[in-house]
Amino acid sequence: MPKKFAFNPWIVLSIAAILADQASKIWTQSHFSLYEVYTLTPFFNWTLAYNTGAAFSFLSNASGWQMWFFSGIASIVSVVVIALLMMTPKQHKWHSVALSFLLAGALGNLSDRLRFGYVVDCIQWHYQQWYWPTFNLADSFVVTAVIMWLLEEVFFKRAK
Repeated sequence: MPKKFAFNPWIVLSIAAILADQASKIWTQSHFSLYEVYTLTPFFNWTLAYNTGAAFSFLSNASGWQMWFFSGIASIVSVVVIALLMMTPKQHKWHSVALSFLLAGALGNLSDRLRFGYVVDCIQWHYQQWYWPTFNLADSFVVTAVIMWLLEEVFFKRAK
């Protein structure tokens, strides 16, 4: 007999994170022109940029195939992460939050790629004239997931 579907709070966390990511992108696109910058602090700007590539604009100058390549990767990652979220024991909360953030990041940027053909970026850190590549909340969720996994492996290794 099939297992009864159970409420999964980690999927809800992913949905909330996706909504935050998409809301920030919608707001930015409705209030900013492309590359318009609003300085929030001496090291933090809000801007509007489009990225047809991946992290650090990797492959952004390719002929267009990269959109389908990165969309495919995000789709596969999302399916795998959903399966892992469903299988992860409830007591492994830290691991589940990391998976939820990874799912949110993958789906947040996948949504942009499928709708626009590029990812909407808006967060810009800098020090004087040195600028970190512009990114978005979805990217932040992916980085947070990776950091959480590294911390888990180094400091919170689960007993086997």
